[in-house]
Amino acid sequence: MSEVPYILVLYYSAGGATAAMAAQVARGVATVPGIEARLRTVPRVSAETEQVADEVPAEGPVYCSQADLRGCAGLVLGSPTRFGNMAAPLKYFLDQTGDSWLSGALVDKPAGVFTSTSSLHGGQESTLLSMMLPLLHHGMVLVGLDYGEPGLTRTRGGGTPYGASHFGGVDNKRALDDDEAGLCRSLGARVARLAAALAGVGEKP
Repeated sequence: MSEVPYILVLYYSAGGATAAMAAQVARGVATVPGIEARLRTVPRVSAETEQVADEVPAEGPVYCSQADLRGCAGLVLGSPTRFGNMAAPLKYFLDQTGDSWLSGALVDKPAGVFTSTSSLHGGQESTLLSMMLPLLHHGMVLVGLDYGEPGLTRTRGGGTPYGASHFGGVDNKRALDDDEAGLCRSLGARVARLAAALAGVGEKP
């Protein structure tokens, strides 16, 4: 386990858009001295009762452990939108964090959220809010995007004060535009700056 404070960038991605956002968030984290980004994902869920996912995914980041969550200096959580809510695999992971809640492991740590939708009015903001709810129960300090970010007023695809967002199109082939990618990086950097200040390393927010 690294001794360097890290921001856990935890996401679920089905079509690749949320994964692309997570990579940009991690780039933003990496701009803050003294803080690392730790990319993690979660497995799909199944209606079958037996284990269906390998313990280590065939490609991409490894699956998140409860230890990854407990040890983070801050968290940035991402999910595609499912009927205006976070996707079931991410919710399933969060539903298993009772021990971290009981111990107060995440209290006063900064957290942000991001999402991708296949339609322009597909519930971006409600999905971001749905991800915030369990983080509030954990006592985390929620971080959004302020309107000092020029991308929030220029964007034609995604980007909200509640967190970074992306419009991927019905076929999910619309790539992140410059504003969407920049807002992802800004969110990662903001969470990292606050975590660094709380940990007494790097630059102050």
